[in-house]
Amino acid sequence: MPTIIRKSESHLLETRRETHISTTWHVRSNVWRPATDVYETETGVVVRVEIAGLREEDIEVVIQGELLLISGNRSDLPERRAYHQMEIPFGRFTVSVVMPASIVIEGAFTDYQDGFLTIHFPKDK
Repeated sequence: MPTIIRKSESHLLETRRETHISTTWHVRSNVWRPATDVYETETGVVVRVEIAGLREEDIEVVIQGELLLISGNRSDLPERRAYHQMEIPFGRFTVSVVMPASIVIEGAFTDYQDGFLTIHFPKDK
């Protein structure tokens, strides 16, 4: 399972700035954003990210305060090819989520199965 890492605020701010810049301009960026669901249950907050085709070691999960940052890299196939249709993004991706409730990081756990990374955070009581 991917490990949740705490990092300094400056690292997160710089990464978030890079993400914002790459998604603000209307040019194609080499950073893509996978589909993400964030929802609350009675006992916790769940973040679910669709990132098929990655190995666990290709994924980094970082949290600082109420900001969760998930990033990684999906490699392209090495052979040359002429696409007729290309919809599956590859390369670096990043997702940033502001937690909708106060959470407990120590009780969090991850699950990467069937192309979905699911992170469960217990709510702070």
